[in-house]
Amino acid sequence: MPASPVSKALAGQQRIEASHACDPAHTALLVVDMQHGFLDPGASLEVPRGRALIPALRRLIAGCRALKVPVLFTQFVYSPAVPCLRGDPFGIEHLPPRPGQPTGFGRPSGNCLVGPQPGTGPESADIIPELAPRPGELVVASHVYDKFLDTPLDLALRCRGITHLLVTGVTTDVCVNSTVLAAANRNYRVTVLTDAVATLDDTIQAACLEIWRRKFARLRTTAQVLAELKAGRRHRPGPGRPARP
Repeated sequence: MPASPVSKALAGQQRIEASHACDPAHTALLVVDMQHGFLDPGASLEVPRGRALIPALRRLIAGCRALKVPVLFTQFVYSPAVPCLRGDPFGIEHLPPRPGQPTGFGRPSGNCLVGPQPGTGPESADIIPELAPRPGELVVASHVYDKFLDTPLDLALRCRGITHLLVTGVTTDVCVNSTVLAAANRNYRVTVLTDAVATLDDTIQAACLEIWRRKFARLRTTAQVLAELKAGRRHRPGPGRPARP
């Protein structure tokens, strides 16, 4: 008797779970674009819900560091020296402000601008101090949404033997989405932390999670992933000890 659609779906989810379970020795945490230009009140591209992620991300980052899981950060930047479509027409807020002209959403505002006259204050490209990278932790500056494209991210992960990637940050539908798809297409086992990604709209958030769940990533909460990583560390074989069956 052929398997029912429900049983096939369950078997598929079980295979995903088996292949995506995180071992601290081969897992890294990626924190996407948690920077002033997207989080500060008054920023031209402010994502207010992004600020609500900070407590969970602080716990997650601290837990990963304690378990020796590499923590890597990305940072969206724009420069007039790289006049890509992310500035005009899709993000004119990143363009340099015009003297004497108003700034804000839908206007050139210097958001995440780098170079001789960088964005400052709420338009700064700097990562927020609550989640500041430690010395030696990689910060990938990218002019595009896909944080693998033309950056050292893939090389940095493979040099560490990373096969599993935890993805967090903002915005769910733009830089996070582009990076999740890029990672999955490079054969990383991706887990998205559902309480550690945010965007402006609940409907878009839900759509992204459903798309990822079907074809690109496993979905978990920060608490679930920290428990899994801790369990993986306890069961890691030490010198002279056999691996757990």
